[in-house]
Amino acid sequence: QIQRALRSLSIPLERLHVMKGHMIQDMCKGLSRQTHAHAKVRMLPTYICSTPNGTEKGNFLVVELCQTQVRTLLVTLYGDGNLSPQMMYKIYDLPEGITQGEGEALFNFIAHCVTQFLSETSSPDTNSEQYLPLGFVFPFTCRQTQLNKAELLSWSKGFNCSGVVGKDVVEMLQTAIDKHAWPDKEGEASGGGGWFKGRKSSQSAPSQSRHVEVVALMNDTVGTMMTCSMEGRACEVAMVADKGSNCCFMAEAYLVETTEETSGRMCVNTEWGCFGDDGTLKDLVTPFDQAVDEESSNPGEKRFEKMVGTLYLGEIVRHVLIALTAEKAMFTGTDTAVLKEKGVFTMQHLQEIVNNEDSITEVKRILEAVGLQPSERDCGRMQQICRAVMGRAATFHATGLAAILSYMCQTRDLESLMVNVGVEGELFAGYSRFEEIVVSVSRLLAPECMATILASRDGSGRGAAMVTAVALRLAAQRRAVNEVLGPLRLSHDDLVKVQTLMRQEMDRGLGKETNPSASVRMLPTYVTHTPDGTEKGDFLALDLGGTNFRVLVVRIAEAGITMASEIYVIPVGVMQGSGEELFDHIIDCIIDFQTKQNLVAQMLPLGFTFSFPCQQVGLDKALLLTWTKGFSASGCVGEDVVQLLRDAAKRKRHLGMQVVALVNDTVGTMMACGYDDPKCEIGLIVGTGTNACYMEEMKNVGTVEGDQGRMCINMEWGAFGDNGCLDHLFTHFDLVVDETTINPGKQRFEKLISGMYLGEIVRQILVVMTEKELLFQGKPCPKLQTKDIFKTKFLSTIELDGDGDSAANNGIGLDSNGLALRQIRTILNELELDASFEDCVLMREVCQTVSLRAAQLCAAGLAAVVEKMRESRGVDQLSVTVGVDGTLYKLHPCFSNNLHMTLKDLAPKCNVTFMLSEDGSGKGAALVAAVADRAAKAKE
Repeated sequence: QIQRALRSLSIPLERLHVMKGHMIQDMCKGLSRQTHAHAKVRMLPTYICSTPNGTEKGNFLVVELCQTQVRTLLVTLYGDGNLSPQMMYKIYDLPEGITQGEGEALFNFIAHCVTQFLSETSSPDTNSEQYLPLGFVFPFTCRQTQLNKAELLSWSKGFNCSGVVGKDVVEMLQTAIDKHAWPDKEGEASGGGGWFKGRKSSQSAPSQSRHVEVVALMNDTVGTMMTCSMEGRACEVAMVADKGSNCCFMAEAYLVETTEETSGRMCVNTEWGCFGDDGTLKDLVTPFDQAVDEESSNPGEKRFEKMVGTLYLGEIVRHVLIALTAEKAMFTGTDTAVLKEKGVFTMQHLQEIVNNEDSITEVKRILEAVGLQPSERDCGRMQQICRAVMGRAATFHATGLAAILSYMCQTRDLESLMVNVGVEGELFAGYSRFEEIVVSVSRLLAPECMATILASRDGSGRGAAMVTAVALRLAAQRRAVNEVLGPLRLSHDDLVKVQTLMRQEMDRGLGKETNPSASVRMLPTYVTHTPDGTEKGDFLALDLGGTNFRVLVVRIAEAGITMASEIYVIPVGVMQGSGEELFDHIIDCIIDFQTKQNLVAQMLPLGFTFSFPCQQVGLDKALLLTWTKGFSASGCVGEDVVQLLRDAAKRKRHLGMQVVALVNDTVGTMMACGYDDPKCEIGLIVGTGTNACYMEEMKNVGTVEGDQGRMCINMEWGAFGDNGCLDHLFTHFDLVVDETTINPGKQRFEKLISGMYLGEIVRQILVVMTEKELLFQGKPCPKLQTKDIFKTKFLSTIELDGDGDSAANNGIGLDSNGLALRQIRTILNELELDASFEDCVLMREVCQTVSLRAAQLCAAGLAAVVEKMRESRGVDQLSVTVGVDGTLYKLHPCFSNNLHMTLKDLAPKCNVTFMLSEDGSGKGAALVAAVADRAAKAKE
């Protein structure tokens, strides 16, 4: 019988693995928005998003509501590396009957405890402070929606005050504190209902009123974690092994679906005492556990806690003895009536028995003290039973801990996890083998995790002060971050103003008289039609925009478009030689390509994508304004580029081509998409640079004769704002970036939007944030001073958002959101930046702010375009497609969506569809040639 009882209390490792798996499953249910309401492991958010970093300083009040007392503390933190706080405290007994009376009376009493305590502990430092933050330890089940907002769900522990359930207990305490006066000069608290009547303060009362603000509400488990983080080592898990049992840990915030927080981490209060209430532990529940449960005040509830909490361990032992006595395995022939008395064995008895394993005398003394007459064999068996019950409790704590450690390791995508675990409570402090069992069993169940146990001291006191201090530190940091990033955050009104200014500049650019002074040039392209699907034939395309250029043949048929192309290199000597050399080289390459494609004998129309600034005076006539991108061929600036190409063809006696159109990449993008979607009448490039074009009514184009039909206008909107109209948007960071470019004061709009500049804007922000000690602990980062060291492509990696695929793969909710934070750290390490997790979170916010602004400004510009088209065409609703190209739009994970949403908001009467372009500079140029060829044949 003895062995059977002991075996039922000893759990095989295989079954512990199963239990750990069930715990993880229940944790995921508690975190999920869909299943949280029915989860047994509630996984309650605490809204604590950081642990102490040693910089916290100041005076902090703590109020802890205990079962029969109110404990008040004044904790002073120094924030200078001295992690030993100074504390003063006082305990006030709760008046008789107050726990069953009105809730208002309870909170009034607590408020008076605060005022009386401050009067009795006042010092020069606290007397001079007009603001004192307060942390409230409230050990009852609440639905917390903010750090300082918590609705009481139910009373317990003998409390049943009216008018509190369903109310915000923080607000009730704050109201009580605010409405009661501080003690007067004689030390008497006014309105105190007689609690402090006539009592004199030991020191004079404060000379002026002070504002006490309830900053944070928490439970003792969270306080334990925060207290252990004060020892100079980060602590991200805490476990309370006391009369009850609970655990909390720092979870990835995006996994806590019951909150809106998605960045960084948040402390989650597991409330694991109810684990197993759904029957998952029924095979582990012994008859002894069942008897304890049935005698409890809440049968069927908190099954896990009733197997591990010190409130119940003595009762489990008592029921084991009852069963063994009934089987005559113990205390035979003696009076055992005392075993029927509930609570006869206390936790103190069990501790003394298991911690003195070699002393049968001590066991006998204890058993005799409770009224039993044990034999020596009974004493030995009593030791075995107590060891089994206490050992099982420690083992179950270890199993729950292992589940949390494995979950943390997996959701952080780590191969191994090293973490400090703060522990507090009667079982931990009183059972000498508790730590040994927890460490060894958790290691067996989670071999990838290494936990170091830290003993907590006064988690509900010092810990509450630390929660309050961290909350204030984060609030101060948030204000400082908002001060830095605020100028980059655009309101709806800001964007409407940009839209209005863009429209004004567009009108100026289209006007014959105002065009020369317009910052948006609105250049006519002489492209008057988009593809209609009837285009057919073979066309050549030439794409020149850098040291490499392409020659293509584009074949348009009813079955679709096919292309062949070849890339040719332009030697530096040719790029910087004479114009004749350059264009002769281009013709040589065209001849080579046509020869390889067997096209020499054919006269093919050619569309020429020429990505250099030009003044276009016809579809096939454009004057080069200036060379860029390393070109400096002589004799070309001011000349017609198309004619230079034709002259080179004559020199080479090449008759196999006919240049019919010159376009830029934006127009090519619109035309390429227009072939597949007749509604595509806008082209947009958002990559290294940015530009837009659209089909404008000819009657509005004052720079070209005629008012019939439409013409594609190349906006060249990158220069929007060069006249100063956007100066109000330019931040310190934008100005610094602009000053270091090769064209200060030029292309102002492009420098706010395009990929060439976003990384540099981010770098400038990081420099300032480091100087303000908001990043990298304020440590100098020499590499961060290097221009262009922070690439715009880093923004795409850093802002990578979750799509849920990973969650489906691992079953615990890991997605790309968490992976991105680790990739941020990798990027920063490559830049020799020593980044903490909090640094990575803030870095992500910086990148999001910069890219969001870029997308919003792009949308404001585009809104001006579509609204102008709608008004010019006299329609209530405009449906139009935008052909779009560019790496920023294509590769950045958030840019396109932010652009779409902002455009919808700014132009609600326009239904805009976006279509990604495929080779706008090649296919698009050929289609311009095809449309021109179609028009020419129609005239004939």
